[in-house]
Amino acid sequence: MASGCVFDRLGLEILDPEEETFLLFSQHIPSQNLGFVDPKSTTLDINVAGKDYVIHQSPTILNRPGSTTGAVVWKITPLVADWLARSDNLLWTSGILSPSSNVLELGCGISGLVGLVLAPLLSRYTLTDQSYVARLVEKNIDENSHLQTSSKPSTTSHKRKGRPTVVQSKTELRFLALDWELDEVTSSLTGDDKAKSFDVVIACDCIYNDTLIQPLVQTCADVCGLRSADENATDKPAVCLVAQQLRDPEIFEGWIKEFSRYFRVWRVPDNALTEELRSNPGFVVHLGILRDAAEIRNPS
Repeated sequence: MASGCVFDRLGLEILDPEEETFLLFSQHIPSQNLGFVDPKSTTLDINVAGKDYVIHQSPTILNRPGSTTGAVVWKITPLVADWLARSDNLLWTSGILSPSSNVLELGCGISGLVGLVLAPLLSRYTLTDQSYVARLVEKNIDENSHLQTSSKPSTTSHKRKGRPTVVQSKTELRFLALDWELDEVTSSLTGDDKAKSFDVVIACDCIYNDTLIQPLVQTCADVCGLRSADENATDKPAVCLVAQQLRDPEIFEGWIKEFSRYFRVWRVPDNALTEELRSNPGFVVHLGILRDAAEIRNPS
């Protein structure tokens, strides 16, 4: 397994979801309220990985009856984006992420911030969420388009003063509507005829409602399952990264039990995270690789 070395660095695989829940929620967790950055402002100025992003959000949509929480930015989002952009991040040093990686994010919300930060470092980044966020996601992509360039060495042999020519190219960042309960996951999500699957699937603070746990986990499994039909990448399984704020132990336990049915799961240790993203401030990051079909556990 090409990505096996990263899991060796993570320590023991999580085999008991109830024990994992106890370990995380038995420690002191500072109050983060619900975890919004600023639920009243329509525009946020956020610095991530040394760059200044302007993010438009919608308190109006957030406060509508029956609305979802993707209309505003959550505190964990810039922290995850900053951590993933670091060159010493274990996903980069292990080769799970590389300049050729193709990444899909589930439940990106209106900001698309993780994609805005990571896309210039990757080959392609696909943001997905329900269609109601599309207008603001596209607005945020346009607003921050001046930051969406990547520097790549030219493929020509021309050099100047001993240095390779550097070409500035637009990054491949796009949004697609994807409903976990209604839409089918197919390789067309990649947006590239040559790419049949994704290297990494990201879900950042999507777990806040027990009714969404099963469809979210199933969608994670379906996306990672595209790998088995990708003849160019079967030796390197897709990695699913789930980051979340620790709020409700029952919701968390419901998620990790369901996630463990489909995935082998490891928690990213605090010493591999930034100080702001660790469990003491109330955040946690798990990595999973899809089980073989014969290993998928039936609910007890």
